[in-house]
Amino acid sequence: MKNTFYLIALTLTLFSTSCQKSQKIAFVDNVKVINEYQEKKDMEAALQLKIDAFQQSTDSLRQAFQEEIGAAEVRAARMSQSQIQQLSQELQQKEQFLSQQIQAQQQALANESQANNDTLIERIKTFIKDFAVTNNFTFILGSNDAGSVLYGAEPNDLTETILEALNAAYEAKQ
Repeated sequence: MKNTFYLIALTLTLFSTSCQKSQKIAFVDNVKVINEYQEKKDMEAALQLKIDAFQQSTDSLRQAFQEEIGAAEVRAARMSQSQIQQLSQELQQKEQFLSQQIQAQQQALANESQANNDTLIERIKTFIKDFAVTNNFTFILGSNDAGSVLYGAEPNDLTETILEALNAAYEAKQ
């Protein structure tokens, strides 16, 4: 009976040790993967074009409004006090409407940026998961400034491998 118990204990110990040795663990630098991913760069460039167009449009609207104020000041010299008040109210309403339009466009751009980031992170996570399954990794950890991986041996750093494969997959879709 004792021999059977020792045999089972020895078998479990060996099995446990062999399972632990077969685990593949690696890590990636999250920040580098995200920042150097070509799709992110392309998304940022497209968004920057929209931001630039928005800024140019906003500048034009503000300039036109300032010109309208200048013209109103010239006309106000020949108006009665009640007409000046009415004109002032109209200009205030226009300014408020303009501000609301600008704020709505800014919010739309911010929402688009957030949606792009969320989509991008989800794509990267899915890609890394698929990469891990395909290459028999038990764990792929993320390294970042918050300290999730405080040390990793260089051979276990998959950052460049993941980044190259991720960019290659993105290029293949283009």
